[in-house]
Amino acid sequence: MVRCFLIHTVCPVSALSAGECRVLYSRLFGPDEALLSERYRGLSPEERRLLQKEKISVVARQVLSAVSLSREASGRQLVDAVPGEEALVLQDADSGVVRLRAGDPFSEEMSVLWLGVQSLGFTLVCEPHENLMLAEGVLRNLTRHCLENLHMLGQNSEVLLKSSRIDVLLSRLLPHGQLLFLNHRFAQSLEKEVAAYMAK
Repeated sequence: MVRCFLIHTVCPVSALSAGECRVLYSRLFGPDEALLSERYRGLSPEERRLLQKEKISVVARQVLSAVSLSREASGRQLVDAVPGEEALVLQDADSGVVRLRAGDPFSEEMSVLWLGVQSLGFTLVCEPHENLMLAEGVLRNLTRHCLENLHMLGQNSEVLLKSSRIDVLLSRLLPHGQLLFLNHRFAQSLEKEVAAYMAK
């Protein structure tokens, strides 16, 4: 099962200092760990929300570090892309996997798959037994739909204003955090369904 999906910055943005990142969108799946853990059971709803927010921020910072290292090691310069170049940008995206130890920040060990596309990071946090090849396919598919249908490459792109559309994408491509094995026919019908919704 996928525990969460997030979109965050992976490059310095004018309002942020180097090494800082901003979570632009996050969606959690599965039970709230704070309700299940004896340690956090007495927390108020607001304190649980802040705890979840901090866990997501920890993941985003880990991915920011991994993306920075990957880009530094490759030596490639980041070239600004314009709307219409989504497929090319996605093909050249940095990608990787990070393993999170138990307790850092989730109670269990987790696998984090990420794609660094221009200044945005697209991240899936999965349970360690999940099929990582399938998860990568789902992450690339989600990222492609976000880039193509929500026009996230432009300078004036406001991810925060598109959260309801991202929620719809997730409900179709990652229902309740479950990774789907898609045959060709089912994948085509999902594509048509998503395209019809995004055209509204």
